[in-house]
Amino acid sequence: MSYLSLFISAFVAATLLPFYSEVILGVMLVNGANPLWLWLSATCGNTLGSWVNWLLGRYLLHFQHKKWFPFKPESLNKAQNSFKKYGLWSLLFAWLPIIGDPITFVAGIMKVRVLPFLVLVFIGKGARYGIVIALASQVN
Repeated sequence: MSYLSLFISAFVAATLLPFYSEVILGVMLVNGANPLWLWLSATCGNTLGSWVNWLLGRYLLHFQHKKWFPFKPESLNKAQNSFKKYGLWSLLFAWLPIIGDPITFVAGIMKVRVLPFLVLVFIGKGARYGIVIALASQVN
């Protein structure tokens, strides 16, 4: 496996598609890959995958009444209200399972500027991957 495969797996994991990058990261760490490069590859890939969600939210909202649209109107409304309540700082939690992808999607709907979006998502996801790498390193 390569850093590019980790980047791609982290990218896909951050989109609305179900996927996990931690397994590839763990295998690469056990096989002696550089932890800094693992962190950078996974964090950048995962952040850019979240940016895809932001783009979808920003530009595809007018398809919300189509069957294939990934969120039901009730859950979309609830997510928008939560984002209004917790604001921009909720993007630090974009790494969380189940709610992370909708947070980034709703950020696009709410027209959050791209630079603050990317910075906050990168910080949150970077912290998460840092913790995953630190914990996995302790197991070895």
